[in-house]
Amino acid sequence: MLGDSITAGYGLAQAEALPARLEARLREAGADVRVIAAGVSGDTTAGGKSRLDWALAERPQAVIVALGGNDGLRGVPPAETYANLKNILERLKQRGLPVLLAGMLAPPNLGADYGREFRKTFERLRREHPEAVFYPFLLEGVAGEESLNQPDRIHPNPRGVEEVARRMLPPVQELLSKVQGG
Repeated sequence: MLGDSITAGYGLAQAEALPARLEARLREAGADVRVIAAGVSGDTTAGGKSRLDWALAERPQAVIVALGGNDGLRGVPPAETYANLKNILERLKQRGLPVLLAGMLAPPNLGADYGREFRKTFERLRREHPEAVFYPFLLEGVAGEESLNQPDRIHPNPRGVEEVARRMLPPVQELLSKVQGG
């Protein structure tokens, strides 16, 4: 799982972080998997692009790309976010790795126009990479819910992570169905 602070489990014990909770849910559902946490707090899509080869050193059989939140928080031009994610998806496709792309939304303080362009970034990638499983919004059902977030109102608390993992389970199972020999 290539990501940022959400993947890294910012403010949480590693056992409470999203990769660990996704792995637990997948195992409960009968999948013999290990979810490798390749999240770096504060990482942008540019950072994810630059460390992709490092993240693949453990030779995963599939990849969840969960980047973009920090691009939105920093007001990175959506064209840059698009180019970085496109590069990541193309490199993973060249390696024959099935991918789940988790979308992200921009915070509303950057304005409606920026928010629309940012959202279109992920929609465009979805159209251009129909082989990838697409999960429209990583924090669906959790963003903006005070009871599911840490005091910073950005990072999910343990209950919020459980909700993200619950919602992501079906698309992650779809991703695993694409693994060779799986």
